[in-house]
Amino acid sequence: QVQLRESGPGAVKPSQTLSLTCTVARVSITTYDYYYSWIRQPPGKTLEWMGAIAWTGDTFYSPSLKSRTSIFMDAPSNTISLHLTSVTPEDTAVYYCARHTWSYSNGYYSTHYEDWGQGTQVAVSS
Repeated sequence: QVQLRESGPGAVKPSQTLSLTCTVARVSITTYDYYYSWIRQPPGKTLEWMGAIAWTGDTFYSPSLKSRTSIFMDAPSNTISLHLTSVTPEDTAVYYCARHTWSYSNGYYSTHYEDWGQGTQVAVSS
């Protein structure tokens, strides 16, 4: 069974950069046709997709977060990292990484989530 585990600081100060790591177990992150997304859920709000990285290293970002978000992969350690710059209290959320595929049909992309991490809570405050 594939396992994903998010880790990082539980608290960050405004204007700093948030760095999170998703450690993947029991499957290689370079497995063909799989993507890893970072998704967050602020308190009282719905899930927000932030961006994804493909098995090739290609990246895709939410337009609303693209200027502040970077996603990296490190094959030897089998990890996916997220950097979010210039954080504000509005970036307070539970952050998840998820493993999935994407399919395209009739002009639409569909996401097929297979595995999720348990999430890590991040609070942004001074």
